[in-house]
Amino acid sequence: QVQLVESGGGLVQPGGFLRLSCTVSGNFFRIYSMGWYRQAPGKQRELVATITSSNSTNYVDSVKGRFTLSRDNAKNTVYLQLNSLKPEDTAVYYCNAEIVSLARVTFAYWGQGTQVTVSS
Repeated sequence: QVQLVESGGGLVQPGGFLRLSCTVSGNFFRIYSMGWYRQAPGKQRELVATITSSNSTNYVDSVKGRFTLSRDNAKNTVYLQLNSLKPEDTAVYYCNAEIVSLARVTFAYWGQGTQVTVSS
């Protein structure tokens, strides 16, 4: 059973920082891309950042220069460093991963979500 376990959310003041992590556990063949999405109250879930297995990254314009996504393939973990946080970054952040099963079928998996609140 493949699982994505997230950690690192919390309450932070504007201008502050947080680091989110997401670890994939279970039995699988390989992981393709991983990334983070977020959903604010009353809004649709949006892509924040993605990273491929070769460490190519992509960011939504609103976080470019403030957020950094990195990946440790040996630990099956991605890290999202959130700097210069703004109140509009407040949302539930979800980890996502494209994982190839032992049967060589690709599935998309989601974490349970971690709350990030930016407020003074």
